[in-house]
Amino acid sequence: MSFKDLGLSEQTIQAINDLGYQEPTTVQKDVIPSILEGKDVFTIAPGACGKTCSYIFPLVDIISRKNGQNILIITPGAKESVNISDKFSVFNKYHAASEPTDENNTEENTDNEANVIIATPKLLLENITENNLDVSNVSILVVDDINLIKKNRQLANLEKILDMLPAEKQNIVFTNRRSKETQNTLDKILKTPAEIKIDKNKESEVEGLAQNEPVLPAKPAESAKKSERRGAKMHQENTQDKKALELARRYKIFGKKTPAFLLEDAKAVS
Repeated sequence: MSFKDLGLSEQTIQAINDLGYQEPTTVQKDVIPSILEGKDVFTIAPGACGKTCSYIFPLVDIISRKNGQNILIITPGAKESVNISDKFSVFNKYHAASEPTDENNTEENTDNEANVIIATPKLLLENITENNLDVSNVSILVVDDINLIKKNRQLANLEKILDMLPAEKQNIVFTNRRSKETQNTLDKILKTPAEIKIDKNKESEVEGLAQNEPVLPAKPAESAKKSERRGAKMHQENTQDKKALELARRYKIFGKKTPAFLLEDAKAVS
């Protein structure tokens, strides 16, 4: 089975091929069509089986349709959030970015753009409380991974966020193992999901199929103390990332309502 057989667009497949992905993994074969069909999905999958890309690939296509989707991806930690964001950038590169040609139709254009928020439950809750974010119109929810969120003691924060989300939305949930402690939360999220379970022996399947991680520029190392001092100073001064500001103005991804915290230099919270 090929990526084309799963219903992905030519642009997304081209980006996939650039990274040396030869064929979809087991989890990708099951998850990608379900997401594209708008189904709720609950997947139990081990590490390194291609799970993250199983929802990034179809979401890239969904975003490219410009139907004004509001996508919320909840992760267990900052590292996972950055990894997901990087992969979106890599696999979205052949989809044309819409840029308003007339200031008078800016609002019409941005209404069709997808908003994608990627964050931990704690960070999300903080920004919702401070009125930096409105999650009442989320149309697609991804929770990756609910068991790791539990391990990081953020399950209570996740449940608070779930209470703020609309009832009608597509729900996509991943876990590395089924857990009694997360079952009540799962019941709140999922209705009648397509349940997909990937065998433990599929762990590290991506290695056998030559699926490679996106190669990103290396960052110079610095001492923890120096990083902490610099981060605290930058956060206090609310330093903004010039590149993020430029992209926000150019593509108007959030219209004129780009949350300020997304424009802060990522190094400020390192």
